[in-house]
Amino acid sequence: MTLTSDELTELLDRLLAGWENEVVEFKEAARQFSADKTGEYVSALSNEANLRGLASGWLVFGVSNARQVVGTTHLIDVQQRQALKHHIHQSIDQGLTVREVYEVMHSGMRMVLLEVPAARRGIPISWKGDYRARAGESLVPLSLDKLDEIRRQTISADWSAVVVPEATLAHLDTAAIVRARQGFAERYSPRIPAADVDAWDDATFLSKARLTRDGQITRAALLLLGADTSTHLLTPHPAQMTWKLVGEQRANEHFRLPFLLNTTALAKRIRNVQLRLLPPDELIYREISKYDERSLLEALYNCIAHQDYTQNSRIIVTEHADRIVFESVGEFFDGAPDDYALDERTPRQYRNPFLVEAMTELNLIDQMGYGIHRMVQDQVRRFLPLPDYDLSTTGEVKLTIPGAVIDESYSQLLMVRTDLPLEDVLALDRVQKGLDISEKAARHLRRVGLIEGRKPHRRITPRVAAATGAMADYIRTRLQADVHYATLLTDFLRAQGHADRSDVEALLRPALSEALTEQQKATKITNLLTKLRRHGVIVNRGTRTKPRWELSYAGDEDAQSEPIGKKDDGDSDDARGPGSA
Repeated sequence: MTLTSDELTELLDRLLAGWENEVVEFKEAARQFSADKTGEYVSALSNEANLRGLASGWLVFGVSNARQVVGTTHLIDVQQRQALKHHIHQSIDQGLTVREVYEVMHSGMRMVLLEVPAARRGIPISWKGDYRARAGESLVPLSLDKLDEIRRQTISADWSAVVVPEATLAHLDTAAIVRARQGFAERYSPRIPAADVDAWDDATFLSKARLTRDGQITRAALLLLGADTSTHLLTPHPAQMTWKLVGEQRANEHFRLPFLLNTTALAKRIRNVQLRLLPPDELIYREISKYDERSLLEALYNCIAHQDYTQNSRIIVTEHADRIVFESVGEFFDGAPDDYALDERTPRQYRNPFLVEAMTELNLIDQMGYGIHRMVQDQVRRFLPLPDYDLSTTGEVKLTIPGAVIDESYSQLLMVRTDLPLEDVLALDRVQKGLDISEKAARHLRRVGLIEGRKPHRRITPRVAAATGAMADYIRTRLQADVHYATLLTDFLRAQGHADRSDVEALLRPALSEALTEQQKATKITNLLTKLRRHGVIVNRGTRTKPRWELSYAGDEDAQSEPIGKKDDGDSDDARGPGSA
């Protein structure tokens, strides 16, 4: 909560009276103070506030070493303050940043106070890989005792942090450790050279990657890096991810330890064929993969990181003809999915903080909740329906990633309106799925011409119709898809055998939109002929100045278009060009 001017003055008086301790640091900073040094103090004050059960620590600028209020011009510009908060957020490995930057006048002098939030339970805060603390007024490394004290705060409730006494390095998969080193090096490049990471022995690496406690193997280490023969060490948990294919064909496969490697193996088991989408007013299909591989891995990593392991349940991935469903036990732990879809929320806590931190160190996930937002953006970029979270079953999360078009109007709209705000896309996605949206969202979408109809029969407005008035005006002025004009021309050539430019003009000009000028109509016809020639539909048997257009062999077939969203069936004969698509 933001403090008032009176509250800030009272707070500053209290801090000055108590002088410096482990959770308060005074600096003169007459002009500027190093951002990196600020980051070190943020790490130290955050950790110390956690250990003392306080909500915040404080970094105060404008006080001399002689304990006199001298004022400061540090961070006098709003942009400087925002830049500092962004820099700290980027360089604090756990994503923490300064909560607030306050200005307050004291004894006629300008003072600046940085409020530093306490480290979350079980998650110590590091600055560029180094954990910092305070010893009196000095900035020092966080001692192992303090580090363990913070980490132990959630061990009793964190299944993944428990040490498995009988587990040794021999129970881990060698290939998984090699892959883990690569991920760790990628995360810390260029601060820590990959050669240095490779030079560490396994015990040192596992400690730095937050996978061991006091040199002992944890459940998190076994989940991510355990050998296939080590699942008994996690009993009664099955330590499995199950893929199953349903529909006309049926299949299934279990994927065991190590999860670090087998998430990729499971993702590759999914049949990720190419889809062909036809944009409005174009002849050429856009080909996209049915699923985005990054989204598949993101969904699997989220299942691993956030499921409730005390329920002893496997992760289930079900592949349908038009979608993938990911199921894991444990309620959605912090907030609601839509908050993360819009990138408006950062998680405050985790069910498995030890495992989450380890997966972050290995560059598998982040701790800022960006994963859901990325999956949404990947679907928008590919013009497909958005991911759905089903939380209707208590203690269970189901994530569905669609792999097919539901409503052509939605997909076409995304193709031509790349400027749509994400809030509008989320609402339109719910409309195409027949789900309810708020009246406020409905009024907005109707006002900007993106939906029509009334609850419960709302539907997305066809793009061209949304931009016109009366239907008669719409019919006269609409821009038909190029495939429409291509069909007129190929039908004419099939009947007459050839056409010169005047024939083409006489055929197509009456069919073109009345909204076009005469010059625009001429350009439209020229562009259409060029497209059809380049794609082998027609050929010029005359000259440049006196063309004689005829159907080529490749174009001598029906020039109708497949509906948008129809998938490529893999038939090599389907590569005949847009005129015969």
